[in-house]
Amino acid sequence: MKGISLFQEFKVLTVVTIGALLNAASLNIFLIPAKVLSGGVTGIAQLISAMLEPTSFHLSTGLLLLILNIPVAYAGWIKVGHRFTLYSSISVVLTTLFMAIIPLHPLTNDILLNAVFGGVVQAIGVGLTLKFGASSGGMDIIAMILTRVKDLPIGSYMFVLNGVIILAAGFLFGWRRALYTLLQLYVSIRVVDAIHTSYVKLTAWVVTDHAHELQQAISAQVYRGITVFPARGGYTNKDKEVLMIVFTRYELYRLKQIIKEVDPRAFTNIVETTDVFGLFARKK
Repeated sequence: MKGISLFQEFKVLTVVTIGALLNAASLNIFLIPAKVLSGGVTGIAQLISAMLEPTSFHLSTGLLLLILNIPVAYAGWIKVGHRFTLYSSISVVLTTLFMAIIPLHPLTNDILLNAVFGGVVQAIGVGLTLKFGASSGGMDIIAMILTRVKDLPIGSYMFVLNGVIILAAGFLFGWRRALYTLLQLYVSIRVVDAIHTSYVKLTAWVVTDHAHELQQAISAQVYRGITVFPARGGYTNKDKEVLMIVFTRYELYRLKQIIKEVDPRAFTNIVETTDVFGLFARKK
């Protein structure tokens, strides 16, 4: 079991590295040269870097991305959990490192191509990172904190933040580039949805013969409540139990790993959850 766990962690670290490389490439090759902003904390880093560019106190987007993520990572370490925050922090550090290595040189001067391909390349990196239980930092960690502390609608905050970024792009670079920023955000969101999931919350229905062991393992590692139902197999006529867990998309990878480790024969159905009322996070 330990060997499998180490192999899984190595696989996650490899995917996080690839995701950071793609994120850095999208910024240095497509978005930054075309003056098209990204979304979230990365967009804020681009914005600050562009505003400082005419001054003598200039900081690169990569360095600003790292600085802005320090307080976010600290809050995530305390509120979210060590594993998720650690891999997210590694992703940010690697992105900064790769941005220092990859030349800041566009492949094309076509703004439309830069916006579209920048969004696609960045979203592939972000989507793969999310799929393996980590994140690219920034708003993903903030989203986890908000759902842990109180179930707040992260989509509203993202909408407002990205709206501010688009308006800032319009004032700084012209409204034509602001529209390309909006296009980049749309493309990026669609690609991430295709690779991972568009829903922040999901529900897992797990039919198992080892409900008690599975319940203990999930409770110890995923900060969510669990509801247990008695069930009977329609084909085997054997008594079983069903676990129902509502969780966030950031916890999907870890939940899958726990189920595979405790009961590989468990039948799991994961469905999209549009909304949740009442107690969502498990109280300590």
